[in-house]
Amino acid sequence: MSARDIATVLTEALPYLQRYAGKTVVIKYGGHAMESDELKNSFARDVTLLKAVGITPVVVHGGGPQIAEMLKRLNIDSRFIQGMRVTDASTMDVVQMVLGGLVNKEIVTLINNNGGRAIGITGKDGRFIRARPLTQLTRAITAQEIVDIGQVGEVDAIDTNIISMLHDSDFIPVVAPIGIDDSGVSYNINADLVAGRLAQALVAEKLLLLTNTAGILDKNGNRLNRLTSSGAVALINNGTIYGGMLPKIQCVLDAIHCGVKAAHIIDGRVPHAVLLELLTDRGVGTLISGDDD
Repeated sequence: MSARDIATVLTEALPYLQRYAGKTVVIKYGGHAMESDELKNSFARDVTLLKAVGITPVVVHGGGPQIAEMLKRLNIDSRFIQGMRVTDASTMDVVQMVLGGLVNKEIVTLINNNGGRAIGITGKDGRFIRARPLTQLTRAITAQEIVDIGQVGEVDAIDTNIISMLHDSDFIPVVAPIGIDDSGVSYNINADLVAGRLAQALVAEKLLLLTNTAGILDKNGNRLNRLTSSGAVALINNGTIYGGMLPKIQCVLDAIHCGVKAAHIIDGRVPHAVLLELLTDRGVGTLISGDDD
């Protein structure tokens, strides 16, 4: 790339840098973006750069494949009900070890090695993510039967003080999606859900969900660059959005309804996906905003 090309890229990014300076961006990091060294390091550099130019990133990460691998190594059987892993006490111990330890600290190290200053936390730290047992997905095929899926939770409340303290100290928070209830019981919570609720609590400017797809696709398989909330609902109603994308879109719609300015479903398989989506005209995903924007 020539000096002129570099100057063009920087000038294209300038209005976005000005627009987002001082604003909070919550990023859910997971999927293929966590698998290759190239993508891991490009993500870490993206987050470090955002912080360096005055944008406030908060990272929430998943780790389903890593949990599955550790359970296999420990000869602990996995059982799923309606797509949810049944999480008994021994499984929850592994979840905490993998999410709160191995995965979280790897991400922290990556960011620190790329020039950032990251600190890893779980929702148990300072009890900042209060959880309750997940209930709305626990009904079996017959409506009369209720299935216990163990320590799988949903967000009850978020106390943002610990996040604000880290921001004020110039650290990048890296959050493992583990919550705790009033009795001290730990819960594994879907990372998309935690990212969406955290974005709401922080009144974030942006919510970014890194996925293994190019974004939201129309019926012909073409990426939709931009949608309104009502447009997304219409695509759900006509069956264009279905399957695993549905809970992500519901998370996004809830966040926008509660004050988050916009959300992005972006392709985490693309190097520097975060910067390309936030700081360029084209982007690498689908932007979803409120109907009035």
